[in-house]
Amino acid sequence: MTRTLALLSALGLALTGCGQAGSAAPAAPAAPARPEATPAEKAALLASLPAPYDTADLDNGRRAFARCRSCHTITEGGPNMTGPNLWGIFGRTAGTHAGYNYSATVKAAGFTWDADHLDHWLENPRTFLPGNKMTFPGLPDPTDRRDVIAFLKVETGYTAPASPTTGP
Repeated sequence: MTRTLALLSALGLALTGCGQAGSAAPAAPAAPARPEATPAEKAALLASLPAPYDTADLDNGRRAFARCRSCHTITEGGPNMTGPNLWGIFGRTAGTHAGYNYSATVKAAGFTWDADHLDHWLENPRTFLPGNKMTFPGLPDPTDRRDVIAFLKVETGYTAPASPTTGP
């Protein structure tokens, strides 16, 4: 018990020294956390997605995505892990998420992530872009892929493109 208290005390002292005069630069203030969408907001976003994603099962998408969580985070500002953070994946050029070391194959892919590209990637990453470093074998079930894509759209900051307005 005494040893544990001594370790905690030493850790506390070490941490209080962080940010004292003489350190490189003060840390930038963290951006306020985006409030999590309510179930009603998630349902509305799901309903606004194009077919077939508007009929997806988000609970199944969450369960199927559980296989991906050991390598990917999906929260805004979340860390890269073995794979890149997926917040804002839709509309991002492949191989460009800051701070992640992509394979040359993905860096040179030249496409923007959308539901169609992600569907093919999730089906079999090795055959979709041979030479990438993802070891995941894929999701062979098209329903699971549909549900994961809808889940990611709802959970990773996706906003539907603005529909063109007609002139006066």
